[in-house]
Amino acid sequence: MVETPRHLYRKGMALAVLSSIMICVLIGAVGIIGVEGDPFDRLYFTLLGLGWASGLIGGFKARNMSYTVTAMALGMGLIAVYAILIGKHHSPVSSVFEILGLNGFFVVLFLGSARLFKQADTPTL
Repeated sequence: MVETPRHLYRKGMALAVLSSIMICVLIGAVGIIGVEGDPFDRLYFTLLGLGWASGLIGGFKARNMSYTVTAMALGMGLIAVYAILIGKHHSPVSSVFEILGLNGFFVVLFLGSARLFKQADTPTL
């Protein structure tokens, strides 16, 4: 079965939305970096807000969304690096492996979404 651009777009959007929801749930339940309620986790809310505002400004078009979720993936990676640089891995609940692993998981999800949006933007032959 050949995927239509519409189906690819829907899959990309579903992956981006579900990834964003998972980040919010994780922050609310246990916190991503440090303990629950750590102010550092606000960086993730900022990233998500900027990402979805960018999508809104770009009209949620496939090409613009591919750029937006790629930037969100880059932001997730930068947050992880920043957390390690400022010593968040010294917390008893956040090791380097946990910080890189969890953020890497979301980087992969956002990059997968970006790929789907890119494929949705590519004209079919």
